[in-house]
Amino acid sequence: MYRFLLTPRWWGINVFVLLAIPFCIFMGSWQLSRFEDRMQDQQTVTDQAESGKREAARPLAELLPVDKATSGRLVTATGRYDRQLLVPDRELDDKAGYYVLTLLRTDGGKALPVVRGWLPGTPDPAKVPAAPTGEVTVTGALQASETPGSNGVSAQGGLPAGQTGAISAASLVNLVPYDVYDAWVTLSEADSGMTAVPAAAPADTGLDLKAFQNLGYTGEWFVFAGFVVFMWFRLLRREIEFLRDAELGLVPDEEPVAVDVGSK
Repeated sequence: MYRFLLTPRWWGINVFVLLAIPFCIFMGSWQLSRFEDRMQDQQTVTDQAESGKREAARPLAELLPVDKATSGRLVTATGRYDRQLLVPDRELDDKAGYYVLTLLRTDGGKALPVVRGWLPGTPDPAKVPAAPTGEVTVTGALQASETPGSNGVSAQGGLPAGQTGAISAASLVNLVPYDVYDAWVTLSEADSGMTAVPAAAPADTGLDLKAFQNLGYTGEWFVFAGFVVFMWFRLLRREIEFLRDAELGLVPDEEPVAVDVGSK
C-alpha cells in the first residue's frame, strides 16, 4: 500500500519535507539565540552600570575606543572648556528639553564633547549657565557617538547656529576647527542649575523592539516546521484513503463521453 511513496511525485514531497524541517528548526534556534544574546547583553549592561558606580573613574585614554565593555564606565579628563552647543529634542523624565554640550579642549589638542546637563523647554542660550573657566577636571560616564536617525536621535538638518542634532565626532568636526574624540561624556553631577543626564545603554543591547522581534520570529519558524509535518501526514492519509476506496470500488468511474449517433 505504501509503494506510492516511491513515485516521483512523493519523492519530491519527501525531499522538500526533509529539507524544510531542519531549515525551520535551524532558523528558529538562531532567532532564539539572538533573543538570548540580547537578554545577556541587558544583564551585562545592568551589572556594568552597578559596578561602574562603585569603581573609581579611570583616565579617558584607557577606555577608548568605546565599545559595549567600556560604554557607561566612569572616566576623567582634564582641559579647558571651549565651544558650547545646545542639543534640542531631548527628553528626560518624560519632559521635553535640551542638552547643554560643551567641548573640553584637552592637553592633546583634541576636544571631548561633555554634556554638562539638561534643561527643560526649547533651547535658549540665555538660560544656560556659563561653563567654568580655567583648567577643569571632569568626571562622567563614557558614551559612544550617536547616529542620527536611530535610538531617538533627531536626524533633522538646518538647525539654528549654536545647535547640533547628534553628539558625534562626524557632526561636530564640521562645527569646530579642531579634532574631536569619537566619544562623549555625560557628567555624573550636572553643573549648577541643570539636571544630570543618565548614561544610555550601548546600541543593540537590551530588551528593545528588535529583541521581541527575534522572539516572534522564533515562534514563527517553529510553527512553520510543525505545519510542514502536519501537511505531510495529511497528504499521506489522504493518499491512503484514496487507495483503500479504489480497492473497495468506491472511487467513481469516469463518466462516459456522450456520442450523437444520429449525426453520423
